[in-house]
Amino acid sequence: MKKMWIDKTIHSLFKRGSKTYYYSTLFFPQKVKKDVFILYSFLRKADDYVDQVPQDVEGFYAFKDRYNNACNGSVTGDVVIDSFVDLVNRKNFDEKWVDAFLKSMEMDTYQSTYKNLDELMTYLYGSSEVVGLFMAKIMDLDPKSYTAARNLGRSMQYINFIRDIDEDIDLGRTYFPQDDMAEFGLESLEEKHTRMQPENFKGFIRKQLETYKNWQKEAEKGFIYIPYRNLISIKTASDMYNWTARRIEKDPFIVYKMKVKPSIPKIVSNVFSNSIRLGISKSSNH
Repeated sequence: MKKMWIDKTIHSLFKRGSKTYYYSTLFFPQKVKKDVFILYSFLRKADDYVDQVPQDVEGFYAFKDRYNNACNGSVTGDVVIDSFVDLVNRKNFDEKWVDAFLKSMEMDTYQSTYKNLDELMTYLYGSSEVVGLFMAKIMDLDPKSYTAARNLGRSMQYINFIRDIDEDIDLGRTYFPQDDMAEFGLESLEEKHTRMQPENFKGFIRKQLETYKNWQKEAEKGFIYIPYRNLISIKTASDMYNWTARRIEKDPFIVYKMKVKPSIPKIVSNVFSNSIRLGISKSSNH
């Protein structure tokens, strides 16, 4: 089969983003893989504007304007945006999903805390649930899978929040319900504060991990809708996030020592394990 060419800008943006997503994605069928690269390069580029210190707010709004121009038929010359708009049209993405994503990125320019889970869910919808929906459309999944797809995107984002507590504090953000923090008597998630209340912090993290697990459990119900070749990559990414959750559960204070991430060999070996297990399961169902 002829290998599909992926633009080097799109490739490099995705590769320097999430290691887990990148190496899991390599095992998608070629056509799906190219579209996933286009999707994640757009998400990463938008996110980079608001995640740098200081934030490039002007750059973000210029990016948003270029996207809107491209939607109106202009060729912007920005390969990330032009390729993404082509993807939106080919796969018939709901434009409201893209708007929700950009809205959540914009929220990062002016909101740093969330009073409760309901308020946080607005941010989570645009920053992660719609990513699950984009992926479902790229893989041409049955709309019955969409609820699970939203749960998978949300659960993966939540583990990133837990893993990146220290990094997000440096950005001036805390992505957890303030009422959860109050429940455990935590006025801040800075290490100097949590070290003074270690059991409270551990209890807080356990509660956040339970939230993750509940969403992840709902997400896995949708795996039945994903074709075998695509499921290998999706399940690998999911497995790696579960692995990250287990590491943090063993030692919640690890989030201050390192960014908990699976190694590349661990990701790749998991891909091959899933290939075998899912292949056996596929054969037994026929």
